[in-house]
Amino acid sequence: MAWDFETDPEFQKKLDWIEDFMRDEVEPVSHLGMAAYSSLGRETFIKPLQQKVRDQGLWACHLGPELGGQGFGQLKLALMNEKLGRNGLAPSVFGCQAPDSGNAEIIAHYGTEAQKERYLWPLLNGEIRSAFSMSEPTGGSDPLTFQTRAVLDGNEWVINGEKWFSTNAQYSKVLVLYAITDPDAKDPYRRTSIFLVPTDTPGVEIIRNVAVGAGGQIGGGNEGYVRYKDVRLPYDALLGDRGAAFVIAQVRLGGGRVHHAMRTVGACRHALDLMCRRAVSRTTRDGRLADLQMVQEQIAESWIAVESFRLLVLRTAWLIDKHKDYNKVRKDIAAIKVAMPKVYHDVATKAAHLHGALGVSNEMPFMHMVNSSLVMGIADGPTEVHKVTLAKQILKDYTPDNDLFPSYHIPKLREAAETRFAAELGEIRRHYAARRAEQA
Repeated sequence: MAWDFETDPEFQKKLDWIEDFMRDEVEPVSHLGMAAYSSLGRETFIKPLQQKVRDQGLWACHLGPELGGQGFGQLKLALMNEKLGRNGLAPSVFGCQAPDSGNAEIIAHYGTEAQKERYLWPLLNGEIRSAFSMSEPTGGSDPLTFQTRAVLDGNEWVINGEKWFSTNAQYSKVLVLYAITDPDAKDPYRRTSIFLVPTDTPGVEIIRNVAVGAGGQIGGGNEGYVRYKDVRLPYDALLGDRGAAFVIAQVRLGGGRVHHAMRTVGACRHALDLMCRRAVSRTTRDGRLADLQMVQEQIAESWIAVESFRLLVLRTAWLIDKHKDYNKVRKDIAAIKVAMPKVYHDVATKAAHLHGALGVSNEMPFMHMVNSSLVMGIADGPTEVHKVTLAKQILKDYTPDNDLFPSYHIPKLREAAETRFAAELGEIRRHYAARRAEQA
C-alpha cells in the first residue's frame, strides 16, 4: 500500500533552491515595477534570472524533455508552483507564464512542423509572447455562443468577429483564435476551429486594453479587446483539425485550471504568512493582535482552509500523473476550481482586514489578491459551471430508487436486518423467554 506525504530528498533540494532564489533574487526584481518589463529591463534583470533557472534544470518544467522541459509530472509541478505562486514575476522567470505555457502546449500537441518552427520554439525560449483569443463580449467563454466566423474563400480563411479579454494581446506575436467554421455541424462541439493568427495581420485591431480591478486609466491593462475585420489567413493557419477546437481546448484548459490552483496555493500561503506576521507584531491597548481570540479564530480557520485546499490540489495532481488523462480526473479538477476562488478570497480578505487601513491600500498586496480571487472564479470557466460539472460527475456513480420509500429508509433497513439475522434473533428471544420463565 502506497500512501506517502513526503517529498523525494533530491527534489526537495530543488524546492529549497527555488525558495532561496525566490526570496533573494526574484522578489527584489519584482519590486522594480515596469522598469523590469521594458526591453532593456528584461535584458538586464529577467533574462539573467531565466538563465539561472535553466542552469538548475527548472525551465518550462510543465513540458516534456523533447520540448526543452523536464517532464516533471503534475505532482512535482504542484510543489514547485506553490512557491512560484506568491509572486507574479516568477512564472516568467521559470518559463511557465500564462497564457504562453498553455498556448505552447497545444501547439506542441497539434501544430505542424512549420507552426512549431514559427511559434513554439520562440515561445519556449521566451523570445515572443502569445495571446489566447477565445472569450467574446456576447457570451463570455461559452463556445456555443461564439459569433466570430471563419469562412473559406478559395484557399484562404476570412475571419470576422470580436474577442474579449485576450490576455497580453498588445505584447503578442501570435493570437490563438477560436472561430466558428462549421455552423451547421450536427454536433455543436464540432463547429469551432482554432487558428494561429500573427498579431500584425491586416484586419487585426486591438480596440482597447482592459485592466482588472478598480483604478487606473480606461484603456490601460493587459486584457485585449480585439476585433477581427476581414482578416485573411492561409488554409494551413488552422491548428489541428477543422472543428476540433473543443477537444484541443480541453487539453489546454484542463492543465491551465490545475496550474492556476497550484499557484493559488502559494498566493494563499503568502497571505496567511503576512497575516500571522502582522498578528505577532501589531499591538493594541489590550496587547498583541495574536493574543485576541477573534484574531486567533481567523488565523486557525485560514490555516485549515489553505491546507485543505493544498491537499486537494496535490491529490488532483497525483491523479493526473496516475491516469495520464485529464478526462479521468475531470471531477477533481472541477472541485479545485470551485474551491480556489473562495479560499483565496477569504484568506486575502482576512489578511487585509487584520492590517487595517494599510491592508486596503495599494502599499500592500491584499487588494490585488482579492481582485485575483474574483478572476480565479471566472478564468477557464466560471465557478457555477464547475459546480455543475462536479455534481454531474459525482451523481454518475449513483442509481435511482424507484420505490415510494428509498432503500435506505430505516424501517426497510430494519426489516432486511431482521430477515438476515432471523436465526440469531430467534435464539436470543428463546434465551430471554427461558429466563423470564425461570424468574416466574
